[in-house]
Amino acid sequence: MTHILHLTASIRGDEGISTGLGNRLIETLTPQSGARLTTRNLAANDLPFVSAERFEANLTPAAQRTADQAELAAIADTLIAELQAADTIVISTPIYNFGVPASVKAWADLVARAGTTFKYTENGPVGLLEGKKAYITAASGGTPIGSEMDFMSNWLIFFLGFLGIRDVEIVAADGIMGADGEAKIKSAHEKVAALAA
Repeated sequence: MTHILHLTASIRGDEGISTGLGNRLIETLTPQSGARLTTRNLAANDLPFVSAERFEANLTPAAQRTADQAELAAIADTLIAELQAADTIVISTPIYNFGVPASVKAWADLVARAGTTFKYTENGPVGLLEGKKAYITAASGGTPIGSEMDFMSNWLIFFLGFLGIRDVEIVAADGIMGADGEAKIKSAHEKVAALAA
C-alpha cells in the first residue's frame, strides 16, 4: 500500500492555490492506489527553527540523548519518520518573496539529519531516502516558475535530491495575479489530472 505525505505551506490554508492543487492530486492518486495519507500543515507555524542545542540533540543517537535532548529532538524524529514512511511526497507551497516560505525551510532543516536521511562518504553526501516519488504543487502571484527569480523550485528539487529523492515533478500555477490568472489556475488543475492519469 502506498503512503502519501502531504506537506502544505500556504498561509491561506485550504483556500491556497498550491494547497488546492495538492488536494486535487491526492484525490486522484488515492483511489487508484488505496493509499494512506499523512497531512502536515507547515503554515501552522508550530515547527521550531534550529538552535545550537536542537542541532546537537538531533545529531546525538537516540540511545545517548539526555532527557532534554530527547525532548528537543522529538519533533525532528516525528517529521523524519513521516518522510521515511511515505512512498509519495506532495509538497504544496506558494512562492513567498521569490523562495519557499520560512516554514518549509524550517521543515527541511529538521529532516536533514546526517546518518539518517543522508550520509557523508568519501565522495560527498549521499541521500538515504531513495525510491520515493515527489510532486511539488506550487503557486505564485508574479514569479514565473523556472525563471531566474524563482529560488523556490530549484532549491526544493536540489534539497529533495540531497535526501535521495530525485523523481520530482512540478505542477505550477504561476503569475496568477495577472489578467489571465484564472486560466493559469485552470491549466494547472488540468496538468494535475493528467499526472494522475
